[in-house]
Amino acid sequence: MRIEKRDFTVNGLTYTIRSATEQDAGELSALRLQIDGETENLDREKGEGYIDEAGFSELIRADAASSRNLFLVAVAEGQIVAFSRCAGSPLKRFAHKVEFGVGVLQAFWGYGIGKHLLQESIAWADRTGVKKMALHVLETNEKAIRLYERLGFEVEGVLKQDKLLSDGNYYNTIVMGRYRD
Repeated sequence: MRIEKRDFTVNGLTYTIRSATEQDAGELSALRLQIDGETENLDREKGEGYIDEAGFSELIRADAASSRNLFLVAVAEGQIVAFSRCAGSPLKRFAHKVEFGVGVLQAFWGYGIGKHLLQESIAWADRTGVKKMALHVLETNEKAIRLYERLGFEVEGVLKQDKLLSDGNYYNTIVMGRYRD
């Protein structure tokens, strides 16, 4: 599915949030690789689960055609600096919900880009009848957890010792959900 593009200005940075297009595929492939290498808050280490340009092109095409998927990008200074994705399931028992994920280049943290991507995704979910949005967040990512709570997500559970990080320690993953009646 697609949304109308929106412009934002935060702390002197102007950026646009819009639906991903197939022309973004090559840039998204490189961006995801870079973001994965900048933080341990995500599931992958740099290079793991690599998606090439053709893979992103197919993903964007499929998401645009699906009523239960949404792929957004944030563009600033002439480049894609972040992306988010809501992925639904074709299974009837899960058709009421989507999984949300987001990635923002570290140089663009602090401009509300992740928050605006999530708010646009929530608005889309509410318009299209999605009853539940779910996400996973590393327990140490307290800033993200607070944002999710402010936007209506609640903790549903904890996956104990779920991720092994570079410091050799295991960390919990917090499972969060937002419900719409």
